[in-house]
Amino acid sequence: MTAASALPQFPWLTLLILLPLGGALLCLLHHRRAEECRWLALATTAATLGITIYLFVCYGQGDSGWLLYEDAAWIPRYGIRFTLGLDGISLLLVLLTAFLQMIAVLMSWSEKQHVPMFFSLLLVLEATLMGIFLALDLMLFFLFWEVMLLPMFFLISIWGHERRHYAAIKFFLYTLAGSMVMLVALIVLYLIHGEQTGTYTFALAELMQTDLSSQQEMLLFLGFLLAFAIKIPLVPFHTWLPDAHTEAPVAGTIDLTGLLLKTGIYGLIRFAFPLFPEATRSFLPVLGIVALTGIFHAAWAAYRQDDIKRLFAYSSISHVGLVVLGLAAWQLTAWEGSILLMLAHGISTGALFVLIALIRQRTGTRNLAELGGLWSQAPQMAFLFLFFSLASLGLPGLANFAGEILVLLGTFQTHPVWAAIAVIGVVFTAAYMLRLVQGVVWGPVKGRPTLPDLTPREWLILLPMAVLVLWLGLYPEPFLRPLHGAVVNIMAGGLP
Repeated sequence: MTAASALPQFPWLTLLILLPLGGALLCLLHHRRAEECRWLALATTAATLGITIYLFVCYGQGDSGWLLYEDAAWIPRYGIRFTLGLDGISLLLVLLTAFLQMIAVLMSWSEKQHVPMFFSLLLVLEATLMGIFLALDLMLFFLFWEVMLLPMFFLISIWGHERRHYAAIKFFLYTLAGSMVMLVALIVLYLIHGEQTGTYTFALAELMQTDLSSQQEMLLFLGFLLAFAIKIPLVPFHTWLPDAHTEAPVAGTIDLTGLLLKTGIYGLIRFAFPLFPEATRSFLPVLGIVALTGIFHAAWAAYRQDDIKRLFAYSSISHVGLVVLGLAAWQLTAWEGSILLMLAHGISTGALFVLIALIRQRTGTRNLAELGGLWSQAPQMAFLFLFFSLASLGLPGLANFAGEILVLLGTFQTHPVWAAIAVIGVVFTAAYMLRLVQGVVWGPVKGRPTLPDLTPREWLILLPMAVLVLWLGLYPEPFLRPLHGAVVNIMAGGLP
């Protein structure tokens, strides 16, 4: 933690949480003025993005310690502290959170139903995501983890599509069930540590020193793993995701695919692996097999979908399977590729969900059989749909390729059979993506009048995402640089 001692003591990390919460409160106070709430939400997300960009520019040059660290007593009677830390891994994820949340606000600009509440929920969701990626006290992390469910539940159930109530309840029950198991494991770990040391604490660094038997460690690891596997989601705990993706409003879909799935992967990296190193090593082969199963199962399911939004929901499951495969390989290059792929997937797939929403607004459908001829009707939209689809496919020079190739290179060094099988999975990805592009961009026009092309506001949303996709594909080094030291330390069984 010495790396953070020389940094300015301004509480940037606390601000990243409090700023969206303050914006949410102001939106509720202006509940009679919908237009003001829109601008307030935009200003709040823009300010939060500005802070994360500042932190990335100032502290994203790579360091093996904490880039920023904040610690204060919260509930000392029970050993609960307000502890936040920023390393290279969390730096990229808070940057992604701030960027995608601003995109979500812009995409929801025309929302008419309960506008103040809608934007308040988006801002509360942003605050909880920031807390998850920054918390180093396990009870604080669990608080953010649980509260995150509420805004997403209401976003789906109130502003979602036809089967929104079913999808929202299924999402909530699945994730709550996993969270309760993790809470039991967390409390047991807290009590064991307290009995051994006389100090009852939820601090991650302290709990990592707990002396556990092999059986205790495996059971506690499985408790954490279940919660994170549901949120990732890994097969067979994935069935909530296609329904939630399909029924959520566009802002909710962007947050689900771009951010909420990443919280489960981050939980594995930050908490489950360091807390239970022996159980992790024993379980890595199982995790690798589960990841490979997810890659193929989800790719096959995506190929069979006619609803293009549901297709990309399964595509996301396949992509996070590749991310988890890189982690299971336990190799430095594969880990860095997995984290880079999380960033790339959030941007490229988030952009595709934006385009799907725009297509539905213009055509009234997401059914692949009813779409076609987009290139002749709206060439700008068709070009960007093709561009982001090729990025998702893993075309060299675009965002996903850099992460995927690093995952495969690293995995080949430790588990060549896994890597060879994963390469076949990439071919499956190409199959359903080319089917999609052929059906939407080309194909016959299905009797619709000429569609309006992208508006300036829509270009404002999509152009920065396109620039980032190119940047990550052609020159990923600025995003890899802050990862190295943090990844090395976590893989060695420690913290920055």
